[in-house]
Amino acid sequence: MSTALEADRETTRFGALLLEFAQFTWKEAQACLFAGLFFASVLLVPRAGVLGLPRYDALLLIAVAIQAWMLWTGRETRDELKAICLFHLLGFALEVFKTSDAIRSWSYPDLAYTKLFGVPLFSGFMYAAVGSYIIQAWRLLHLRVEHHPPYWMAGLIASLLYLNFFTHHFIGDYRWMLAAAALGLYARSRMVFRPHRVDRRMPLALALVLIGFFIWLAENLGTFFGLWAYPHQLGAWAVVHVAKWSAWSLLVLMSFTIVTNLKHIKATVQVPP
Repeated sequence: MSTALEADRETTRFGALLLEFAQFTWKEAQACLFAGLFFASVLLVPRAGVLGLPRYDALLLIAVAIQAWMLWTGRETRDELKAICLFHLLGFALEVFKTSDAIRSWSYPDLAYTKLFGVPLFSGFMYAAVGSYIIQAWRLLHLRVEHHPPYWMAGLIASLLYLNFFTHHFIGDYRWMLAAAALGLYARSRMVFRPHRVDRRMPLALALVLIGFFIWLAENLGTFFGLWAYPHQLGAWAVVHVAKWSAWSLLVLMSFTIVTNLKHIKATVQVPP
């Protein structure tokens, strides 16, 4: 009898875990909605363009339409849209610098009418997609951070990481020193998320590295379809260097810090009656 009861408990426990995993997968898919729809359009829009419209311009129109639809349906609020626009601006500024004639870390080889300083305007939406994912996951999975470090220190590290993407071309790359400082700062921090009914915990650093890995995979997909190209990919496609994984993980940390600081400011500011 006891053996049968134990088997029933194990079956019930397994079913609960399976349900929780299904809920987690569904909510993650919803959080990736903007990124998923955008990269689906990358696969569907031919390189030659659509109806005489160059591909980069078509992707810009699609990205704007997706963003407008998410706002109209209530999947994103106006405050969240403001934060996503900030990601867009920061990302576009980085693109302009990295693709300049003096740096040329990568390039956008195709024609577009909506290029500014040589950068197609749709590119900012790739960074906005990261911000959209973090914002959506925060709501859907009821995220919170245990043992969050002082917000001003987190903001300082994030700012230095962003500046290092520019300055390392002139005064040396301090990425690993800043990464070590960030690891120390967030050493005790854990991401708490609720897929279904039970809170789960994960070291914050692990979550950021995993997100960075999936963005690196998406970057390989983008370069494979010729959306942009690194210098070593101009002759023939090659895998994006694995070092970009670390760069994306740090960029995710910067994006995460922006979201948490904005939420902290909103929670602490006293709204007048």
